Amino acid sequence: MHADLAGLRQHLTASKQDHLLQFWDTLNEEQRHELGQALKNLDLEHVQRMYHQTNDRSAQNAVQEAIDKLMQPVPENSYGGVNRNTPEELAQFEQTGLEAISRDEVAVILLAGGQGTRLGVKYPKGMYDVGLPSHKTLYQIQAERIVRLQDLSEHACGRRGTIKWYIMTSEHTRHTTQDFFAAHNYFGLRADSVVLFEQEMLPCFDFEGRIILESPGKIAAAPGGNGGLYRALLEGNVLDDLLARNIKYVHVFGVDNILVKVADPVFVGYCINRDVECGNKVVEKSSPDEPVGVVCLVNNVWQVVEYSEITPETARKTFPNGHLMFNAGNIANHFFTVDFLKRVCTELEPNLKYHIAKKKISYVDSQGNLVAPTKPNGIKMEKFVFDVFQFARRFAVWEVIRKDEFAPLKNADTAAEDTPTTARRSIYDLHRRYIEKAGGSFVDAKDHLVNGERVEIVCEISPRVSYAGEGLKDLVEGKHFESPVVLNSVHELQPFSTTKI
Repeated sequence: MHADLAGLRQHLTASKQDHLLQFWDTLNEEQRHELGQALKNLDLEHVQRMYHQTNDRSAQNAVQEAIDKLMQPVPENSYGGVNRNTPEELAQFEQTGLEAISRDEVAVILLAGGQGTRLGVKYPKGMYDVGLPSHKTLYQIQAERIVRLQDLSEHACGRRGTIKWYIMTSEHTRHTTQDFFAAHNYFGLRADSVVLFEQEMLPCFDFEGRIILESPGKIAAAPGGNGGLYRALLEGNVLDDLLARNIKYVHVFGVDNILVKVADPVFVGYCINRDVECGNKVVEKSSPDEPVGVVCLVNNVWQVVEYSEITPETARKTFPNGHLMFNAGNIANHFFTVDFLKRVCTELEPNLKYHIAKKKISYVDSQGNLVAPTKPNGIKMEKFVFDVFQFARRFAVWEVIRKDEFAPLKNADTAAEDTPTTARRSIYDLHRRYIEKAGGSFVDAKDHLVNGERVEIVCEISPRVSYAGEGLKDLVEGKHFESPVVLNSVHELQPFSTTKI
C-alpha cells in the first residue's frame, strides 16, 4: 500500500487535491481502505474538467444571452391540456392510456434520490408523513394510486394491467427505501413490480475547485441531479428490463409532488395519440416572475429554460390577447417512449452538460472538526432530466390545472411555501372538490377562523377509493358532510368510512 499511497499522493498533488489525504495518518485501517478505494475509483481528470466547464461564468453569461434572444413560445399545434381539449377528446385520451396500461405497456419511473434535508428529516423524502388523517407517506399515496389505476384498467378494458414501478434512489436512500417498502408489504403492490436502482454520486467542490471532505476519511458526494437517470437506467440494467418486458411508455416524475397523477392515463394517452417520443406536463405560470423553468423552443430545439436564465423583459412578453408568451411552467413530470430512452441512454447521454448548484455542504476543517455552514460554501454538479428534450424528434406539451395536480413538498413548515401544511391543504381542497363535483356538500365549504385561528376543512379520500374523483357519486351524492371527512377502502386496515355524514 505504501507504493500505491505514494503514487496516489503524487497524483493528487499534481491535481491540487492533496488535501484529501491530510488526515491519512489519523485513520484506522478500515477508513484508509475505504478512502483509498474511493480515490482510486475517482476519475479525477473527468470530474475536474466537468467542474471547470460548468463553472465558467463567462460561458454561462454568453449562453444566457443567446438563449434569451432565441427563445420561442410553444406552438399551438404542440400544446394540449385539460382546458385546451374537449371533454370528448379527454375521454378518448384516457381510454387510450388505460388500454396501454391493460397491455402492461406503461411503467413509472420515480425520481427519489434526494434526502429530506430541507424538510428537516434524515430519511428519504418519500417516507415523509405530511399529517393527513391517514398518516400516509408520499410513497404510500403514490403506490395506492398505482393500485387503483390497475383496477381502473380492468374495469375499462377487461384486463387488469400491471404498472411496473422503478424508483431511482441514491446510496443515501436505497437501503432505507427498500426496507420501508418491505416493512409495509409494498402498499398493496406485488414485490416484483417495485424495482429500486441507484443514480451516480459525484464529488462536491468548494468555490476554489477543491473536492470537499465530509469527514477525515470520506469525500463529500451528492447525487448528480435527476438527469443522472439516463446513466443509471443503463448501468442499473433498468433499460434492459424495460425492453425485456416490452414496456413501451414511461411516466417520469419527482417524488415530492403530493398531487401527482401517477401514470396519468390522460397524459399518457395524449402522448400516444400524438405519436410523440417525449412529452412534458406543465402548469400556467402564476406570474411573470415566478421562479420556475419554462418549456419553449430555443432556436427550434425543445428546452426547459430556467427562470434565472430569462431576463425580466422576456419573462413579461405577452401575446396580443394578454397571455404570457412564455407561460408553460415546468413541474418535473414527463412522458418518454422506451425507444427514445434507449437512444438517449446508449447514444446521447454523454452530450448532456452539467449545471451548477450552490449548496451548504458540511465539511471538516484543517483540525478535523465537522463544520455545518450557514450559507452556501460549495458546488454540486447536476444534470437535469429535461435536458434530453433537445434530442426529441416529436414532442408535445400537456397543460394541467395547478391546484389539481401540483403541490410540491420541499421545505419545513418554517418556510412560506411548498411545506407539509401547504401540501396537506392542497389534498384537502382537491378531495373536497371531488366530493362536491360528485353531488356531496359541506356544512362549512371553506376554511374559517375560530378565535383568530384558522380551522381547515379536513377531507381525505383514499387513492384506493378514487384515483381522480371517479366512482364517488353513489357514495356521496345528496349527502351533507362536516369536517373531518375520511373515505377509506375496504382493502385498508380501517373499513370504508365517512366521518360525520
